[in-house]
Parts: sequence; structure tokens; C-alpha cells
Amino acid sequence: MEFEPIVGLEVHAQLLTRSKLFCGCSAKFGARPNTNTCPVCLGLPGALPVLNREAVAMGVRAALALGCGVNQLSVFARKNYFYPDLPKGYQISQYDRPLAGSGSVRVWSGKRTDTGRIVNRRPMVFRIARLHLEEDAGKSIHEGGSEECTFVDLNRSGVPLIEIVSEPDFRSSQEAYDYLTHLRKTLLYLGVCDGNMEEGSLRCDANVSVRPEGSDTFGTRVEIKNVNSFRYLQKALDYEIARQSGVLLESGAVVQETRLWDEALSCTFPMRSKEEAHDYRYFPEPDLPPLQLAAAWVDALRSSLPELPEAKVDRFASQYGLSADEALLLTSTTRAADYFEECARLSGNPRSSSNWIMGELTYALKKAGKEIEDSPLPPDRLADLIRLVDSGEISGKIAKTVFEEIFLTGGQPTAVLKRLGLVQISDAAILAQIIEKVMAANPGQLADYRSGKEKLFGYFVGQVMKETRGQANPQVLNDLLHRTLRP
Repeated sequence: MEFEPIVGLEVHAQLLTRSKLFCGCSAKFGARPNTNTCPVCLGLPGALPVLNREAVAMGVRAALALGCGVNQLSVFARKNYFYPDLPKGYQISQYDRPLAGSGSVRVWSGKRTDTGRIVNRRPMVFRIARLHLEEDAGKSIHEGGSEECTFVDLNRSGVPLIEIVSEPDFRSSQEAYDYLTHLRKTLLYLGVCDGNMEEGSLRCDANVSVRPEGSDTFGTRVEIKNVNSFRYLQKALDYEIARQSGVLLESGAVVQETRLWDEALSCTFPMRSKEEAHDYRYFPEPDLPPLQLAAAWVDALRSSLPELPEAKVDRFASQYGLSADEALLLTSTTRAADYFEECARLSGNPRSSSNWIMGELTYALKKAGKEIEDSPLPPDRLADLIRLVDSGEISGKIAKTVFEEIFLTGGQPTAVLKRLGLVQISDAAILAQIIEKVMAANPGQLADYRSGKEKLFGYFVGQVMKETRGQANPQVLNDLLHRTLRP
């Protein structure tokens, strides 16, 4: 029997506000433990929350970018549970009247082969059930091995989050991974979240179940929590899908629970039984009035949205003649997209710009441990190099040598060419002398070529290139060789 996985995702994204959601404490990551706190985020008696307007604006921008309908009236609620790092004993969130709902995104997704390559990529639509605002809890830090002790840092308590809850639309771990990648990219484009999973700015939980193929009834779902990378989440989903399928094949029953991913053992393991909504005893937050949004304010935020990733991918494909895979890579960040467009505009050659950026530049940046915004090679210098190749002044081989030098120094390509003595030889008289020398040194190969072994043409090209240290103009050289090698 074959089983179909059903996956839904819950993403928590920390908003890039300067202060917390309900108080003026700094929301900046990295401060000494328990220094960014006050009576409000410590949950001290008598302290009253005041809503951060900028957090609401960022939440609305995210909702609009994800195609959600923004509710003009939403309500904050208390979500009651006990954790050592939840000082109030409840979390201020939203429940039955969230900030936004009923959205969808179009995501390019495919299948991952055994070699890790993505094939058969196509646009797919995934629905979003809701997007709401809530405050974060603090952080528990466990240390000490067998004599473990727990430290509590409340700097994160009260930091503003949006929770983005998808519909159970994913039928493979790759679809979930591609959706998360798209979601992170969208939030980065908007500038509302830095997407840093290591610092906890972006966190994802997954609900996964399996059912017999052809069935329209959902199976028992299991929640996977606390996975600190999209790739680990994909591995956790693959494991959990296989585990649940195995349980059902043996006529067992899947238990509804929360499980954690162990990367060292490559498996999930039980954490606790899964709570239902009634376990949290939601009720409206008495210290905050309902949130009312003016339609004109929402429209103003809508008009401020930048060109979003899916629109940019479509435009790059149509305007520059790129494939979907190329457009996806070149729009991975706004800075990567801006770099490409500037290089394409200055060079007049979008295809070569794409090839150089995705090839030599990406490799050099990875080797140097840099991102494209930190590239020592600005787009105008790369464009200069591309124009030199297109004009026939230098060969592709020389261009790669020059690229390595200007990436290290940021220098001008023409200056590097002169300094390294790599100016291309296009003088037909000079090349003709070198060809005569090569022919005289290789009489046997010359005789074979003239007797019909035309594959030896490449041999002579290589010999001349060797004599000129790769500086012969390929087009001029090929024309001369075709005329000279003939008897």
C-alpha cells in the first residue's frame, strides 16, 4: 500500500522593529541576558501593554505580500500555558479574530534527485490559512550534562512575531522546503524580518500525517518542533513520513504528539502529547482594545510594497530571456537581483551577466565566505569585463584570469590586462608567423590533417594558444588556420 503525506506549516517570524510588541524595551538580538527587560515584558503586577504601531504595519505588509485579506478588526487573546521562560504564565497572541487570513502564494517547486538536483520545477499555489501577531516567549538555556541546570534569558520575551499558518497543502518534503524558502525570501524583500534561523528570527513547526493514496480522510497528525534549518526540517519530514507509513503498514496506530528532530541520530523522538486549542484556554486580552485598521492606512501600506519575488522571477524570465531556475537564483535576494540588473544594463548582455554571476562570481564569493552585497567586485567592473569579451578584445580564457585578479583587487579590467601583459593578439600578421612556426614543428600532424583527419584542427588551435599564452584572438586564429592548413 502506498501512502500520501499531508503537511501543514506554522512559521514564526520575528519582526524587525526597534522595540518589543507591548513595551519600549529593545528587541535587538545579542544583549547581555535579562538586560532588555521592564515590568511589562517581565509580567510584573500592574504593568499594562501598549501596542507597537510599527509591528502592526510590518504584519500588515507581510499579510498583503502573501495575498492575505487584512481584517479591519482583530482581537488580541491570552494563550495560557506554563513555561519557565514565560513570565506572565500566558502569551498575548490572536486566536479567533486574527490580523489576516485566506492568502496564497505561487511557489516554484520540483523534485529532488538522489544527487540533490531539483528537476521538473513548476509553479504551484499553496494556501495560507491565517497570519496573526503575537509576542515571543523568553529563552531557556540548558547546560551541565548529567547535572543539568537551566538558565532563563527574558530578553526575547515580548519581541514581536507574526505567525503564518499554512493550509495542509504540501504533499512532499520538497514542496514544504520550497515554500519556506519562498516565504523567507518574501519577508527579506519586505524588510520585515532578517530570516536568521540561527538567532531564532525565523522558526518553523510542521504538522505531518499520512493516509492511503486515494483517501480523502486526514490521518492522525504529528507536530515536529524546534528544527533550526529548512534542510533539517525536510529531513525530519522525510523520516516522519516513513515512520508513520511503517506504523500503518503494520496495522498500528499513529499517536498524536509533538516530536523533536535529533540531527545526530537522524530521527524524530517524542516530546509531549499534542495540546489542542482548548488546552490553552484562550480568552480576549482584557488590557488591550480590539485592533481597528483604517482602510486608507492599509491601502497606503499596500502601495508601499516593493516588487515581490514571484513578480521579479516572472519579469526576469520575460525581460532577460532567463529560465525559471536562473531567475530564481538571481532573485534569491534583492541585492543579488539589483547586482544582476546593473551588470546587464551596463554590459548590454544579460545572458553573459547571468552566466558570470551564477558561475565565477558565485564560486568566488563562496570561497571567500562573502555574500554578494560584500563583493569586492562591483557590477560595473564585471560589466567592463563582459564588454571586453564581447568586443573581441580578449578571449574567454583571458577573461577568467582577469576576473580572478579584479575580484581580489577590485581593479579595472583594462588596467589589469596591461599590468599582466594579457592584451589579446588580433594582428593577423603576427598570428600568421606563429602558425607557420607551429606547422613547421608538427609536420606529421600537418600531413595527417591534410589527408583528411580534420579533428586535428583543434590540436593546432591548442598549439598556437600555447605559443601565445592564450592571448590569440580565437576568431582571427580560426580564420587564419582554416586558410593556412589547407594544402
